[in-house]
Amino acid sequence: MYSVTKDFLGKPAPPGYIAGLGRGATGFTTRSDIGPAREAAASTDKSDKDKTKAQQEAEDDVRFANAENEEGLFSNMPYEEDDEEADKIWTAIDAKMEQRRKGKRKQPDDQLDGGIVDEQLQGLKRQLQDLSEADWNAIPDVSQLAESAARAKRRRKSAVSRRGERYSQVSDSTLVAGLGLIGYDREISTDADTDGTTTNFLALGQARDDVLRMKLDQAGDSATGKTTIDPRGYLTSLSTLGAQTAEIGDTARARTLLKSITQTNPKHAPGWIAAARLEEVAQKPGKARSIIAQGCENCPQSEEIWLEAARLSPRDEARAVLASAVRNVPRSVRVWAAAAELEAQAGDVAAQRRVLRRALELVPTSVQLWKMAVALEPADDARVLLAYAVELVPLSVDLWLDLARLEPYSQAQKVLNRARRAVPTSHEVWIAAARLEEQQGQPEAKISRIMAKAVAALARSGAPIDREQWFDQALQCEKEQFPMTCRAIVAAAASLGFDRDDSAADRAAAWTAEAEKFVPQKPAGPGLETARAILAQALDAQPADADLWRTAADLEREHGTAAHVDALLKRAVQYCPQNEVLWLMAAKEKWVRQGDVAGARVILEEAYAANPRSEAIVLAAVKLESETGQDARALALLERARASDFGEESARKQMQRGTPRVWMKSAVLLRQTDQLDAAADVAAEGAKLFPDFFKLWLVLAQVQHQLGRTSNARQTLAQALKTCSRSPELWIFAAQLAFGTERNLARARAVLERARVFIPQSPQLWLEAVRMEANESEAVARTLMARALQECPRAGSLWAEAIFLEPRAQRKAKSVDALKHADAHDPAVTAAVARLFWSERRVEKARLWFERAARADPDYGDAWAWWLRFEQEQPQTDANAVENIVHECERAEPHHGQLWPQVAKDPANARLPLADILFKTAELLKIS
Repeated sequence: MYSVTKDFLGKPAPPGYIAGLGRGATGFTTRSDIGPAREAAASTDKSDKDKTKAQQEAEDDVRFANAENEEGLFSNMPYEEDDEEADKIWTAIDAKMEQRRKGKRKQPDDQLDGGIVDEQLQGLKRQLQDLSEADWNAIPDVSQLAESAARAKRRRKSAVSRRGERYSQVSDSTLVAGLGLIGYDREISTDADTDGTTTNFLALGQARDDVLRMKLDQAGDSATGKTTIDPRGYLTSLSTLGAQTAEIGDTARARTLLKSITQTNPKHAPGWIAAARLEEVAQKPGKARSIIAQGCENCPQSEEIWLEAARLSPRDEARAVLASAVRNVPRSVRVWAAAAELEAQAGDVAAQRRVLRRALELVPTSVQLWKMAVALEPADDARVLLAYAVELVPLSVDLWLDLARLEPYSQAQKVLNRARRAVPTSHEVWIAAARLEEQQGQPEAKISRIMAKAVAALARSGAPIDREQWFDQALQCEKEQFPMTCRAIVAAAASLGFDRDDSAADRAAAWTAEAEKFVPQKPAGPGLETARAILAQALDAQPADADLWRTAADLEREHGTAAHVDALLKRAVQYCPQNEVLWLMAAKEKWVRQGDVAGARVILEEAYAANPRSEAIVLAAVKLESETGQDARALALLERARASDFGEESARKQMQRGTPRVWMKSAVLLRQTDQLDAAADVAAEGAKLFPDFFKLWLVLAQVQHQLGRTSNARQTLAQALKTCSRSPELWIFAAQLAFGTERNLARARAVLERARVFIPQSPQLWLEAVRMEANESEAVARTLMARALQECPRAGSLWAEAIFLEPRAQRKAKSVDALKHADAHDPAVTAAVARLFWSERRVEKARLWFERAARADPDYGDAWAWWLRFEQEQPQTDANAVENIVHECERAEPHHGQLWPQVAKDPANARLPLADILFKTAELLKIS
């Protein structure tokens, strides 16, 4: 085969050739290849001379190809003076920019331009050989240099601050906002003495108290829905701020804007009025009158601008202004009314009458002018004017009604009949006719017929009104002392808006909901008669609904009289004879509110005849007899009840008689009459019959303890806790017996710990344990309270106790936590906060919070007792305040609390009235 010889062999490599580049190898260049750097410029110049002509032409072609390269484009052009001047300018610009760049780099003056760093540092490096070891060690570390730089920066800042304060202009809005900052120092003191090295702990404590007080107020407002902002004062401050803002910066801008408006559109009356009012606000009345006069010339047909001109003018000039107004707008009712009012201000009735008569000649259909003219005339002349007015304005209901009021009864009927024909769509005429009949003493049946015709006639005329509007009219009649008309309107319009498919129950529910809207918010407020009439319609539709009767009875008890309540309950028990609650309400009204014991006894006898197996009626009769001093009759009733069958299925199966509550009440009554042995026997027998009823065991243990049989009482409780292990009352009494007179805390603690095993989250058990520990050590009690709050975080009784376990300085903070974590309406916490305010001598705050506690839960008797004790301790308490508290407590009839049940259920206080129990409870309270 023939070998092929490569043509490039033996030839020199092309410029820039790197061996192996095609297969991934890369070459490198060393200093030995390119020579020293200092000779680079010379070598470049030499190479330029050695270039061939072809190479230079190629490079020229490259330069000419770039449009931005002026050197290549204009190298053959003549150099003129303009070019020289441009080059000088650009040279100066380059020099300036270079100087700015040098300033940014902050190069030292002795630095060599274009030099190498190594050469610049050669002298310094040679000096390093003279340094000793101590000099080397004295060289600072980088971190030390950073710290010294930071200290120097702080020193510069402090020096600047010591040289004085800096001031700058502030906006108008900032100045206005600063006007209201009175009473507080919002400036930073620049005195030399206040350098910040001392702390005023008294001021810090006061600030902390203020913050806690604000939190308590906010918590109380969230609980009651009230606010601490005075709305009237707040609105007043806003109006003042607006006026000041306008005075400061807005007047000039508004004046310019309104001037532009009046010049561009001089026929626009609101622009002139706005410009005049602006000058009036700016305290320039003369200028305001001048502007409004120009407006009257440009807008003579605008009644608003004439009225504004009359308002801005003095009285004498205003009369002339209004005279010009009536010439330009003679049919303007407002202008004529303003002219008449101006004469009324001057006290000239004759002139006012002349103005109104002239106005009625020009505008005879104005109801307003007719009313103003009639008001100036005596009754006979007014009747004549109104007779003429209703002929000219027959569609005005007000004129017809005014005429009917001035006419006698027979003529008024005719007037109202004419009005009804003239305005068949007016319900006011029908209501006026019904009220006229009520004024004349006509029977309610006739008034009811009139309103029934009214509803039907309005429906035929195509202008009916709905049921809610009729009820509003009934309320208005009640406010104006027309109760018969009110009831007639409700009876006639009650069925409106219902379909034929709506049941009586649905209608009764709708009427009950509507009646609640009219219930008076105050004791003597309007709406009672309307609500009563609406509920009467519901009761007629559902007479066997006991809940409806109870709702109506509650309304009468709250706002009505005793006679109304008695009459209503008599009807209620006739329609619902099997309802025990209605019978008990009727007997209580007779006994408590009317003081008729014999009448109450008769009602209970009738109730027992209708409900022979009713436990509630029997116990009510026992309570009536025992509290009226008839203990023998009460015990006889209980003995008969213990032998009676009350229809309980479980009792019949076990051949038991009576009920647990009957046996318990029997033992309690025997105990109250000092028959302790008999009470113990009855309680023991009842506990055997009903072992699951813990109150029988509790009464038995209490009677045994009262007899001095403490060991028997402990045995009874031990037996009771086997069947009633989840009753905290039994465990608490067992712990109290264990604590005993010997104050054996370890035994009582063991009982309560065992109780918490059966009832782990009982606030009553935790509270009793904390109180027992507090008798020995408050520190241990606080530790136990912390555990209790973890188990029962929302227990108000625990939080109230925790507040007063803390030292006095920390109680306020604890009260904030209590309000945050406990129920917002818990009366125990609210009363504790009130006591805290009381201890700080903040009487008004304490009174407010005591009232909140009583209102939050009226059944919590301790809140009423604390409120009464607070008022009794005040040196300037009004006697009416104490009476009001007692009266409201009697209405609430509280049964629960921490101290209240102990006083109320004490056998020594069995026959005391509720007011005496309240005073006794208040006396036993401990003020901490």
